[in-house]
Amino acid sequence: STITEQEWSLRTRHISSVTEDLIRRRAEHNECEIYSLEEVSLHQQDIERIEHLDRWCRELRILYLQNNLIPRIENVGRLKKLEYLNLALNNIEVIENLEGCESLQKLDLTVNFVGRLSSVESLRHNIHLRELFLVGNPCTRFEGYRQFVVAALPQLKSLDGTEISRSERIRASQGLEEVRRRVAEQEQEYLRRRAEEKEEARRKEAGVEEEKKERKPGFDGRWYTDINNTAPESEENKENRELKENPKNLEEDEEQREREFWHTPCSFTPESRLEAHRHLEEKRRAKEKGKEKKPKAPRTLITADGRVLNINEPKLDFSLTEDEENNTIILDLEVYRHMDTSLIDVDVQPSYARVTVKGKIFQVVLPAEVKPDSSTAQRSQTTGHLLLTMPRAEGEIKVTKTIPSPPRVCQNRRGGGLSEDNQRKNNVPERLEVDPSKRTAVDLANIVPRQSAKEGPMEASRPAPPPAEDHFSEGFVDDPDVPPLI
Repeated sequence: STITEQEWSLRTRHISSVTEDLIRRRAEHNECEIYSLEEVSLHQQDIERIEHLDRWCRELRILYLQNNLIPRIENVGRLKKLEYLNLALNNIEVIENLEGCESLQKLDLTVNFVGRLSSVESLRHNIHLRELFLVGNPCTRFEGYRQFVVAALPQLKSLDGTEISRSERIRASQGLEEVRRRVAEQEQEYLRRRAEEKEEARRKEAGVEEEKKERKPGFDGRWYTDINNTAPESEENKENRELKENPKNLEEDEEQREREFWHTPCSFTPESRLEAHRHLEEKRRAKEKGKEKKPKAPRTLITADGRVLNINEPKLDFSLTEDEENNTIILDLEVYRHMDTSLIDVDVQPSYARVTVKGKIFQVVLPAEVKPDSSTAQRSQTTGHLLLTMPRAEGEIKVTKTIPSPPRVCQNRRGGGLSEDNQRKNNVPERLEVDPSKRTAVDLANIVPRQSAKEGPMEASRPAPPPAEDHFSEGFVDDPDVPPLI
């Protein structure tokens, strides 16, 4: 089966087009203004059609379009001031649509596919044309090529870089009718060969499409996952399965197809240029696709069992301290000094603090529960550090260090010294509970009597009564080491 000419044109059209953004980027020397642009270079842009230039750039004098994929000369008739048009290394087959370029002086069609040499006569209207380049075109192999061009374009001064002398012009005009007849015969032969080349290119394109279809899995019409299908596997299916399972064989097969593509002889035609371009584009896209970074899996910040993880993706230095006087927890994060604050996002939770710095997450577990609503975030204008002040939650018991007191030694009045702390454990503090209602200690607050405010000045203190006579119980022995009771 072969594809039609219309399908072929649809597959090979508009690889790339002339856009306003492309022209503005090429007009940097003109402050990106295109309405007054006099020179623009659009070479090696894979352009397949000339468009928009005659409406956007009416002041163009020099236009470079070499090394593209342009098949026709079109949409340049309004460029009245155009003096130089370079269309070398394209797919042009006919010289046409240049009558409106009234100021055209130089036309370069080097290495194209101009086979209709008679189309050169359309340049007669370009009275200012002085230089023409047709080197590398099929028409240059015609018998009488130079004589025909020189006679058809009397305004030319140079053809293919060689100056046209007056004597050459006279000789070319003498036998013009015979030369025109021979050129017409050679044109018909060339057009016949071109028709065969186009048909061969269509058949080849259809074969390539069929081959791509056959390389796809499941081309034989059955599902390989169907467990009820017990048909024996063919040799071709077996080879495809082996290639899929063995990446090394698949790579070798791809290299073999690449070698065959570039080493298979083919004629130099517009179709072969398009085929080579498409092949290179596919290779480039496959290479770019292979270089694309796979999206990273989302970072685990909190485990499934609710455990918060410590994370430092931006690799910033930090310090986490506890201010016991103010009952707060302080996080000092050494953020980059000259980074804008809008690139920082802070999230404080009761048990952890999270800071996002330019999309990278810093997360730290707090030693105690804090109040997120009362927390503050401040940025130092000098160092750029981020300071998070997070007050502890209410009811939180402060963790204080217990300083052990030195052991006390109690001596018996009778002289028998005995250490009570040796009978206790050093690490276990002793706590005593005292009921305030059962208070037996003497209240010394009112030991000195004072008069009320109604009475006069304080009276002189009365003499103390004589001490009562001590009565000692029988058998009492006075110990001189014990001080007397007052």
